[in-house]
Amino acid sequence: MNPPQPKPNIVFLDAATYGDVSLSRFTERWPCTIHQVTRPGEICQRLSGHSIAVTNKVIMDLAVLNAPEARDLKLIAVAATGTDIIDRDTAKKLGIKVSNVPGYATQSVAQFTMALILELAARVGRHREAVKAGAWQRSPVFALLNFPSIELKGKKLGIVGYGNIGRAVAEMARSFGMEVFIAARPGAKEPIPPNRISLEQLFREADVVTLHCPLTPQTKDLINERSLSWMKPTAFLINTARGALVDETALIQALRKERLAAAALDVISREPPPPEHPIIRAASELDNLLVTPHTAWSARESRERLLKEVEENISAFLEGQPRNIVN
Repeated sequence: MNPPQPKPNIVFLDAATYGDVSLSRFTERWPCTIHQVTRPGEICQRLSGHSIAVTNKVIMDLAVLNAPEARDLKLIAVAATGTDIIDRDTAKKLGIKVSNVPGYATQSVAQFTMALILELAARVGRHREAVKAGAWQRSPVFALLNFPSIELKGKKLGIVGYGNIGRAVAEMARSFGMEVFIAARPGAKEPIPPNRISLEQLFREADVVTLHCPLTPQTKDLINERSLSWMKPTAFLINTARGALVDETALIQALRKERLAAAALDVISREPPPPEHPIIRAASELDNLLVTPHTAWSARESRERLLKEVEENISAFLEGQPRNIVN
């Protein structure tokens, strides 16, 4: 067992990402410095004198970790599941532990995924906007049928990435009467397990494809011109995982040419995006592209769980029994 660590000095680098959830669970236990937002040029200065840094999306690369200001750093508590923002190898060489929070947003992301599928299927938002614009009031009949909807019962849902979130989505989808297919792990060299199908077969057969896999060299641009060509022209694509899973240029082209019925993206290649980002521009022009601002994870209950787990990670580290260490 490792000896207990001395009393920490904690810095929060991007507290604004937790929204209105209180940080009192930290400030009442330990000395804390809280920054709502940290720009790239401010990272090193703000690490100075701190033994623990809490970050959601602030990048700590080789240059940051090797900076003299980071010499007191002992733990980087990532307030997220993914840790690609941290140079974990360098951290390990420097004796800096990196922890994460797995599974905290499973229900929030799965629920949001189903909301996106339902929006593409039922067009609730478009109908609401039509009423606000007075289209229903001008209708000669009792119902407005400008935005045809489809039923999910009997449709085939293809899931790429069958971890906690993928499993939760499958459970929810089955309750709507959908038939669920699970893709073989992208890049896997072993034979396809009996309960899974190849990626190509999944893309060809699914009425809805939803992505829940991590970003790896094998999954980058998983959705590309070739895989889009396999999909039905009536199919939907959902991405609540990582923006770089999708070749955005190829997706926009497929949507423009109606080789794909619709796509709903909660994540894109650059976040927050500049106004001229191709997906943002396309979303303002195309009726079959729905974009939301990386919010699938953010139900209040999810954010409360996230910070409770970060607190537990820090507490366990200080007691010499670190948990959720990824390096």
